[in-house]
Formats: sequence, structure tokens, C-alpha cells
Amino acid sequence: MSSAALDLDKVFAALADPTRREMVRMLSHGPTIVSDLAKPFDISLPAVSRHLRILQDSGLVTQDKQGRERRCLLNPEPLKEVSQWAETCRAFWLGRFKALEDLLGQLDEHGEIKEKK
Repeated sequence: MSSAALDLDKVFAALADPTRREMVRMLSHGPTIVSDLAKPFDISLPAVSRHLRILQDSGLVTQDKQGRERRCLLNPEPLKEVSQWAETCRAFWLGRFKALEDLLGQLDEHGEIKEKK
């Protein structure tokens, strides 16, 4: 398995959790300190740290220290990879649906292929 596939696996695993998806959504508005990122969740600060560690391991989030606070930043690059992967799947299925549509267009009301005139 390629490292790109492994990275994509880590991103999907990180995004599989609704708390982490919400954190990514919040960070899409800009850098946020950890305590502000934790506020909407009814979980402990250590649990928030565990979620952030998974997001960091996937490459979605980076942290830097500003004074006494840790600031989290969203790295959009892994999301671009997810989007490219989803677009590849979308193109495949659109092709399949088009082929099915063409086949259905060739059938008459009895399900037989219409004779060409």
C-alpha cells in the first residue's frame, strides 16, 4: 500500500468521528486556541487532546504555542486529497449511470432491445 493511501486512510479515520469533524469545521474559520475549540463539547480536556492528536497524526491539524496557549490550525491539503478521491469515485459512477441510461434508452416497453430502423 502506498504512503498516499495510508495518509488517506488516516484522514478518513480521523474524520470518522463527529467530534473531530466538528473540530475541523470550526478550524475552517481560522486558527483557534485549544480551550476555545473544547468549549462546545461535553468532554474532558484530555479527551479533546486525544482528538487533536488524531487530527494531527492525519495531517489535518497543526498546533503552535503562543505564550501559554496552544493554537490549532487547519491544514487543508489532506482535505484536497479526500476531495480528489471522491471526485474519482464520482466520475466512475457517473460513467456507469450514463451507460445504464443509454442501455435503458435502447429497451422497448417489454424490456427488449429496440430494433434499429
